[in-house]
Amino acid sequence: MQPNGKVGSTVLRVGAAIGLGMLLSTAGATGPRMIDTPYVAFSYNDLGMHCMQEDFSQFLILPPYNTVHAQVIDRTRGEPHIVEDGLNISYSFMGNTRAADKTNFWTYDQALLGVDLVPDIGLTGNGMSGTMVRTPSHDWKMDGIPITPVDDDGRENPYPLATITVRKNGQVMAQTQTVVPVSWEINCNLCHNTPGVSPATDILRAHDQLHNTTLEAQQPVFCAGCHADPALGAPGQQGVSTFSAAMHGAHADRMDTVQLAETCYACHPGVRTQCQRDLHFAEGITCTACHGDMAAVGDPARRPWVDEPRCSDCHSRPGFEFEEPGKLYRDSRGHGGVMCYACHGSPHAMTPTVTEADNLQAINLQGHAGVINTCSACHRDPPEDNFFHSRED
Repeated sequence: MQPNGKVGSTVLRVGAAIGLGMLLSTAGATGPRMIDTPYVAFSYNDLGMHCMQEDFSQFLILPPYNTVHAQVIDRTRGEPHIVEDGLNISYSFMGNTRAADKTNFWTYDQALLGVDLVPDIGLTGNGMSGTMVRTPSHDWKMDGIPITPVDDDGRENPYPLATITVRKNGQVMAQTQTVVPVSWEINCNLCHNTPGVSPATDILRAHDQLHNTTLEAQQPVFCAGCHADPALGAPGQQGVSTFSAAMHGAHADRMDTVQLAETCYACHPGVRTQCQRDLHFAEGITCTACHGDMAAVGDPARRPWVDEPRCSDCHSRPGFEFEEPGKLYRDSRGHGGVMCYACHGSPHAMTPTVTEADNLQAINLQGHAGVINTCSACHRDPPEDNFFHSRED
């Protein structure tokens, strides 16, 4: 994909297409495999793209850290209901089973964060496979997965697929696959390109000159040690701007030299990765259409990861409730208490997307991409009532 929205590049789609073939190869020649298990499992990521770095030898912005959710529905009765107890839900990655040999994070974790992690184990103690835990939001979760955007064979793949398997009393009750997106396409070198030094050195040196710090002599530096970052649960230091405000505010008037159709991709992944790849992207809706320009995102009064766009800012329909009151899309539930992104997809990757792998789950559940809107995905018997979009307790 290129930023103009036209399908032209195959670089990104290779890994995604491989994953699609893995799942659909079980379908035979007649088409996608529709669900035929007692339960139905939905799995989803909390973000359209988790960012990380490849090199941690000089500073840390974002570590390897990804999150997967799942929600399980019992469809053996007349009315489907969400299952919250008595399940074992495991996750694993075919073709991306390790991480420590793909990045030097585990070399510098002690110096940066004061923890000496076992290779391939992330900051929450979770690894590249394991068992998900139940949450108060009526779903299941695994956070801190240290996945990288490189498959075990060395292929770049920002859309690795997690296989989610639901068991009850040892019996497989449902299975699905979902994209666990990750990228380290952070293009600091577009601007920080002083000859003879690395982009990271250039950044630390500029910070020292502008703010009278000594970061170049203190590396590796944990940026959120001073600049609060809610994404990492880092409170920062009192009187110092949040990391989001510092980064967006400092660069807001410096982007005119960046030759990109979407300037957000100078830092957010990216021209190859394309963090935004959903149905909005396909309609020509850009990052700034929802988030505002860089100065707005860098407003010191803005609460990062809290003050976010809402679906209801643009969408309205009589009788429909979009996000729950006081909650963001990623935390909201809709029809029958099902999480919104179980049916619609993750933020920035709401289906149908322009990447095959993101559409895979919907294709398997209902035979076509896009929002999961086929009643038989969850209902064994056709419902008599009209569809309701809002949550009902």
